[in-house]
Amino acid sequence: MDRILQMQIFVRVAELGSFSRAAEQLGLPKTSVSEAVQQLEHRLGSRLLHRTTRRVELSSDGQQFLRRCSELLREFDELQQLFKPGDQQLSGVLRIDMPTGLAKNLVLPRLPDFLQQHPQLHLQLSSTDRRVDLIAEGFDAIVRVGELKDSSLIARPLGQMKQINCVSPAYIQRFGTPTRLEDLARHQLVNYSQQLTTQKAEFEYLDGAVLQRIRMPSQITVNNAEAYSAACLAGLGLIQLPESGARPYLHSGQMIQVLADFNAPAMPVNLLYAHRKLMSRNLRVFSGWLGQLFQAGSVAAGRST
Repeated sequence: MDRILQMQIFVRVAELGSFSRAAEQLGLPKTSVSEAVQQLEHRLGSRLLHRTTRRVELSSDGQQFLRRCSELLREFDELQQLFKPGDQQLSGVLRIDMPTGLAKNLVLPRLPDFLQQHPQLHLQLSSTDRRVDLIAEGFDAIVRVGELKDSSLIARPLGQMKQINCVSPAYIQRFGTPTRLEDLARHQLVNYSQQLTTQKAEFEYLDGAVLQRIRMPSQITVNNAEAYSAACLAGLGLIQLPESGARPYLHSGQMIQVLADFNAPAMPVNLLYAHRKLMSRNLRVFSGWLGQLFQAGSVAAGRST
């Protein structure tokens, strides 16, 4: 078996800690994956992986080899990219995870044009509001909305999403329309928390350049974008969401904007990936296409981070 392929297989097994999962993601028989690693170990004269019934772990030599192997594969990938025509069609599989709202309102409606330009590319698109593990779950990149926490991942900024405050006609009929910040103490807020924690519901707004928070009453907490909008439509409270995500509801009269002078800060959108030098041409072109969608002002997504 080709030595480069053996190293690629070894890296994937090491990252996932599983021969079976590596074989599934690489589209190879599990026996081929196991044989590739065994041949590599035989050639090096060293045990790279410790195999147990539950998990595969790196040996001390394996840890050192993984670092050097990853560097070599990055250089090899860059070398290949140097000789590919810029207009060459993309091919292979690209695995991306992004929030539900972005997938539904931004990417999927415009995806036919992109895939028509690259008919040999197969996009595996995961849309969920939970935080996936990029390495363990085998994603090439993930798209995240909101401020980033400390991470070893590389972030490429894609754009910003302006937020506005909305309620439904049913809510106004029951509670009235908030027109001042002082009114919020008598109103309800739909609380958003990915972990469904007991954190207090807070209305956020910018006072100049300073972020302010006002604690509000709330009877419901949700953990995904679809439920967040649905709760507002049902009259359960005020929500703060991207303007373009609210646009269809505003046009149909299902939502009404309130407190226009007290909006939450715009939410940054970033593409995250594991290694800068390992960014494949597929990912580079796709991320550039995503960036163009944001620059064109065509973003429409529900609240999600």
